[in-house]
Amino acid sequence: MASESTARVVEEKAPSAVPKDRRYVGSKETFAYILDDIAQSFNIGKYDDIFRMNILKIDLVLQSITSSVIGIWDIINDLFLAAIVDKTRTRWGKFKPWLVVYAVPGVILTILYWALPMFMGTEGVGANIPRYAIYLVLQIFSNLATSLISIVRQGMTATITPNIIDRTRLITSANLLSGFVEKAPEILMGLLIDIYINSPKNRALEIADNVAYQLGYNKLFVIGGVVTAVVSGLFALFYAFVAKERVMQTIDKPSISGGIKSVITNKPLLLITLSEILSSFSIGSGLNLYYINVLNLASMSTIVGIPGAVVSPVSYSYVPWARSKFSTKALWIAGSHVDSVLMLGVFAAGELINFNGKKGYENLAVMIPAFMLRETIWMFFWGIRKVIPEEMRNEAIDYGEWKNGFRTEGMTGVAKGLVTKMVNTVKNSLNPLLLKLVGYDQNATQGNQTTQARHALFWMSTFLPVITGILSIIPQLFYDLQGEKRDRMYAELRERRKAIAAEVKEFNEQTGENT
Repeated sequence: MASESTARVVEEKAPSAVPKDRRYVGSKETFAYILDDIAQSFNIGKYDDIFRMNILKIDLVLQSITSSVIGIWDIINDLFLAAIVDKTRTRWGKFKPWLVVYAVPGVILTILYWALPMFMGTEGVGANIPRYAIYLVLQIFSNLATSLISIVRQGMTATITPNIIDRTRLITSANLLSGFVEKAPEILMGLLIDIYINSPKNRALEIADNVAYQLGYNKLFVIGGVVTAVVSGLFALFYAFVAKERVMQTIDKPSISGGIKSVITNKPLLLITLSEILSSFSIGSGLNLYYINVLNLASMSTIVGIPGAVVSPVSYSYVPWARSKFSTKALWIAGSHVDSVLMLGVFAAGELINFNGKKGYENLAVMIPAFMLRETIWMFFWGIRKVIPEEMRNEAIDYGEWKNGFRTEGMTGVAKGLVTKMVNTVKNSLNPLLLKLVGYDQNATQGNQTTQARHALFWMSTFLPVITGILSIIPQLFYDLQGEKRDRMYAELRERRKAIAAEVKEFNEQTGENT
């Protein structure tokens, strides 16, 4: 454990929380951090539901069983991984070695998943048991790798700089600049899917049309998945070698019971967790199935997002101003719930408007303007939605250090998501069964579901998620790690960290190790 002097709270009136002029993370490391942020979204995972249902043709009941198995496995492996990571002490740091270890196996697992149709076929819904068995095994190992890298990445961000202003700048820069690159694969994939399923005979699209048919619908997913896996893996590996940890860990390793105690006494973390738990009760089918099976337009999200693409980068510019004018609580609530209010407007347009003899929810002339308006207004809050929750998670880790005298990034990250994962396990098991209940046909080609199924997909992607997730606002009303309390916490942590740094330096000199 940390020494008594290390853990002592500074009694004097707290000075400024952080040295505002000190910048720890240089340009090269910032660039690497941005690449790693891109790596997390540079994929075609947006179309994973289409891949499972229409390419691999994993039976909906088997999907429900898989979600239950993976959910239980996820909860079990999280606890062990968190304990292992929190006890890690090397000359390279606590998290950096794990970033390097993950890189290659993570890429291989992703490639095998997307290449599954090429060596296991796609015939028959649920008929190919060997294909399902391999799919299940890949899901188990992929979940293990994803859990590890999630714990490590969150811990790395929390320790990359002791200056919270420097950290906010880093997070804001990554979210702003990565947005120009990370969406490219899903935009291109959506375009190719539309070309394939709608078979346009427009001469202007003839080349692209021929390319899509030559590749074949299945190969679009295989190539897209494999290429993005390799590129994102290289980005992540570069970050693993460049990144540095600057918040010192205590010499003594925290016990598992100590880690659990640090979580139980962490009020900000408990409120964030409770909000996420209630939010995870939100049930729905996702917009992809609605866009493709009802509107016959996989590029719908790209089209309606065009005005918002101009607005979203600007939204990051006023995050510092918003933080100075409004409380963390107010920004958290606004960023979390504006989209839900706007989605109810889209739902109303789809149900109440008829155009050219068609219901609004089946009519592109109605849905494109409705979704576009929703997306554009939402993007004004995008910077707040992306930066504030991530900073709150990091501040919750710092709060645990303030209260207990040691850091448990791994256990904190896992505890925050543990109950949420339990709820998601149930929810993800129910979603395929709900689709089966409303008559979703996996053998039907895109756009050829029954009227009942099409209407249900609209409800399940707009109204249902909003209503079932609304209770998440309640814990947010009680959040209080802001203002004077937050400033005092960081002032006292700064003094403690100086003592820890001196203690670690003395220990290394005595043991003959390099810092």
